[in-house]
Amino acid sequence: MIREPVVISAVILAAGASRRMGQPKMLLPWGDTIVIQKVVSTLLDSGVSHPVVVTGRSAERIKQVIRTDSIVWTHNPDFENTEMLKSLQIGMRRLPLFASAFLIVLGDQPQIETSIIRQIIAEFKTKHSTIVIPSYQFRRGHPWLVSRALLPELLALPEEATLRQFLNAHSDEIAYLNVDTPSVLMDLDTPADYKQQKPPGTIENPDEY
Repeated sequence: MIREPVVISAVILAAGASRRMGQPKMLLPWGDTIVIQKVVSTLLDSGVSHPVVVTGRSAERIKQVIRTDSIVWTHNPDFENTEMLKSLQIGMRRLPLFASAFLIVLGDQPQIETSIIRQIIAEFKTKHSTIVIPSYQFRRGHPWLVSRALLPELLALPEEATLRQFLNAHSDEIAYLNVDTPSVLMDLDTPADYKQQKPPGTIENPDEY
């Protein structure tokens, strides 16, 4: 019997309003690139196929600066008034049909590491868990991996539902991957976060991208 290849895609949540940051987080410089480009590049380098980017504010600018044809674009037109679940559902509807599972990725988490994503994918391929979540010192991090089998349930969640409730309902199915890096807990919410976490040598002029 010929087995179908296991293909992992992703939904990158880049539709936040960046209210606490005070400027579009996705366009902030990060090393020699910008935040959203670093996230996309890390996923592609990890073997993720056709990740879906869900945009909100600065959608056209983000499209202009990402230098790859290997992603799928979609948009949450009501990003100012909706929560993360709505953007996730919009992104899930654009996932490639051949994807066996998908990662739920924060667009403001340029700290994610290729090695960690590869470990998450390997965990899914080895144990066939429906949900794989990285954990650092008993704290749940990102990105999560979710089997395509749970896609209909996620799409059917009502607007008032939360992803925490979804995980609680599937607590017995979660495989936690213990990692040795706090990067899975990090994202960029405030100017202080950015100042503290941006890598040395970051180019300060985002207009170059």
